[in-house]
Amino acid sequence: MKREFDRKLVTEDGAEYLGYAFGDREKQSVCEIVFNTSMVGYQEIVSDPSYTFQAVVMTYPLIGNYGIADDDFESRVPTIGGLIVREYNDSPSNFRYTKTLSEILEENHIPGIEGVDTRALTRSIRDLGSRRALITTPDMPRERAMEIIAAVPVPHNAVSTVSCKKRWYSRTSNHRFNVVAIDCGIKLNIIRCLNARGCNVTVVPWDTPASEIEKIAPDGVFLSNGPGDPQDVQPVIETVRELRGKYPIFGICLGHQMICLAYGGETYKLKFGHRGGNHPVKNLLTGRIEITSQNHSYAVSEQSLKGTGLEATHVNLLDNTVEGARSISERVFSVQYHPESAPGPQDSTYLFEQFIQSMEESHNA
Repeated sequence: MKREFDRKLVTEDGAEYLGYAFGDREKQSVCEIVFNTSMVGYQEIVSDPSYTFQAVVMTYPLIGNYGIADDDFESRVPTIGGLIVREYNDSPSNFRYTKTLSEILEENHIPGIEGVDTRALTRSIRDLGSRRALITTPDMPRERAMEIIAAVPVPHNAVSTVSCKKRWYSRTSNHRFNVVAIDCGIKLNIIRCLNARGCNVTVVPWDTPASEIEKIAPDGVFLSNGPGDPQDVQPVIETVRELRGKYPIFGICLGHQMICLAYGGETYKLKFGHRGGNHPVKNLLTGRIEITSQNHSYAVSEQSLKGTGLEATHVNLLDNTVEGARSISERVFSVQYHPESAPGPQDSTYLFEQFIQSMEESHNA
């Protein structure tokens, strides 16, 4: 017996995609729709704070088949706007799983929709660009759906939504360094990577002023990933301006963009962004090609870096966008992609060793 459609996706240009509900089956949600090309790692994607206010279209057709494992979350409370898949599997086969994907989405009031032609939807995003859409019931008139989308303001408070509200700590035994991580939506595996390399990590809210960070007297400062337009995060950009040259600084994703803005660079929004674990990036310093994990909507203008004191260190081989930058004299460096690899390949974990080396050199200077 054929199931009746009980959910619908309507894009702001009037396209409609019918499907079936999972997760929160009642919630109506307006989100920016983006696509992710990862073949695995849906739990890490769902729990990545960088997807706040976004509904993710998974290009891999089968999602949910290994369930959810307690140890694999990238944030304690998922804030993704929605999940759109071709086929959802609610009977996982994995000895580690403790809940189904649908149960986690339902607990966190996140709508999911399956049965959608994700190939057609992905091609639409690729051709027309990321745009806003409404997840709703199938009886919602198209014109009314478009009115609802138009009436919802574009959010500009994403980082303040996901950042921690007070300072917290992640310590490790026999630590060598103390790192302050500015939380703009930090992924937990970044903290695990720092702990594994002998760093005690003090995680501070996004709007913590430079003066408060200096009181902690860290060996290095880390700028995290996070959602939204980097231009919206002016307090962090100002903090970078005040701290550059005083401590080694390492930034990932949004952290990379904020560092470049702090030095006088410029950012712009990509047509449909980079999301997935298969982006080739060339390290301009070594000539090596790294396969990287990415999740961002904005990029740094290479032209704008001229005269800022930063040099481009990495480039995306798909569209030649800047993927990394550094200032040797001030021990500042950043990458646009995710070397903590959750999910994704592990070609770029050496960047954490580079941060450790930078802190060692700062101690010995």
